[in-house]
Amino acid sequence: MHLLEQNLSNQSSIKQFLLLGLSDIHELQVLHFILFLVYYVVAVGGNLLIITAVLTDHRLHNPMHFFLVNLAIQDVGQISVIVPKSMANSLMGSRQISYSGCVAQVLFFLFFGASDFFLLTVMAYDRYVAICNPLKYEMLMNKQACLQMIIIVWLSSFLYAVLHTGGTFASPFCSNIVNQFFCEIPHLIKLTCSNLYLTEIDLLLLTAVAVVGCFVFIIVTYVYIFNAVLKIPSVQGRQKAFSTCLPHLIVVSLLVLTGCSVYIKPPSNSPSYLDLTMTILYSMFPPLMNPIIYSIRNKGIKKAVFKVWGLRCLLVNSF
Repeated sequence: MHLLEQNLSNQSSIKQFLLLGLSDIHELQVLHFILFLVYYVVAVGGNLLIITAVLTDHRLHNPMHFFLVNLAIQDVGQISVIVPKSMANSLMGSRQISYSGCVAQVLFFLFFGASDFFLLTVMAYDRYVAICNPLKYEMLMNKQACLQMIIIVWLSSFLYAVLHTGGTFASPFCSNIVNQFFCEIPHLIKLTCSNLYLTEIDLLLLTAVAVVGCFVFIIVTYVYIFNAVLKIPSVQGRQKAFSTCLPHLIVVSLLVLTGCSVYIKPPSNSPSYLDLTMTILYSMFPPLMNPIIYSIRNKGIKKAVFKVWGLRCLLVNSF
């Protein structure tokens, strides 16, 4: 494919971006399409199965599983923003994404990414109330309170995404070559050709403050949770309390480790297999693993999932 890099003086001259994160060899493009298709079907199917299982089982109609449904919705949205476009480009042998398409991709990827972290913070608070203040749980985590928390999560995430996207595309671009398989902000920032990128740096600092704040809140919350769990007299009680917290801790750790590995390391100036691998890990691995992690550690979810699939016999043999 003929790739033409545009050296332009202002962003209005750029009509499209060229994504260079994947191979231009036809056989590898077909392989990429197949692998991404399998991943997408499994990841979306797993999350939709979690949503269906919770909605159809009245025993799971509680705050913890309500937040889990929202997490599954977020996971489906996050991968749907980037994976189908990447598959379509591989299938058609194309690297192009329109300017407006790139803006939309950045906006919604940030929206779902921010909602992921904010939602995990709310879920930590839910576990804190359930374990440290069980007598006040129904009062503090009633239906109205949960709805208000979710509304705040989604609205604040959208506001953050709008501000961050506006900061990213406020600067003029000197090039339209993106060294990644989707419009990723660190690589877009490297294409700017004016000092307006300082605005985006301010937004990145704001992002760091928000992420660190949420992470510290989660850590402090779990310090109190573990302290309360260790005071539970029965071993069975401690194990039950830990079992409700462990999936959440694993998901938070997975998100933080994969995300930090990308955004702490400066993006390379040329296509890099390391950058590509790390981006796939933080953008695609958590949405695939989240339903697996929660299904393995949550007997209620497992029962509901088996019920959805009509595997009653397998359910009896398993328990």
